[in-house]
Amino acid sequence: MADSPLPNAPHLARRFFGSLSRRPPAVDDQAWVDEHLDAAQLALWARLGAADQRHSILVARRFVAIRPAATTPEIAGALLHDIGKLESSLGVVGRVVATVVGPRGCRLRAYHDHEDLGAAMLRDAGSDEVTVELVASRGDAAVDLATADDV
Repeated sequence: MADSPLPNAPHLARRFFGSLSRRPPAVDDQAWVDEHLDAAQLALWARLGAADQRHSILVARRFVAIRPAATTPEIAGALLHDIGKLESSLGVVGRVVATVVGPRGCRLRAYHDHEDLGAAMLRDAGSDEVTVELVASRGDAAVDLATADDV
């Protein structure tokens, strides 16, 4: 299965169908986000669409379940792990295209480079280096975040 162009098709299908809903996060989930992000991070997170916000919360809560002693900067990284996707300005269909055809053109490349783009955004916003590194898929907690995101 390693040669498959879509090695995690079930995960991608769940993300696609979840992306079709514009339902905002639950009030208690929003309060949890507010507890773990500083003002600059929260301003970035608020730019995400409702589906991406719900996804970020789901992944961050899974991350905390896997890593119960997670620090606030690590939880912020989990919540903001896809923030760099904002740079691609792709909607649901564009993201599907980017996933299938790969990093062709500026916007599709930005989608595929979202980890490094997100890390730069967070560094510019003054985030803790632990948060920046986690969003870039580096550091002690990166494997736990990848596991939480691939369920």
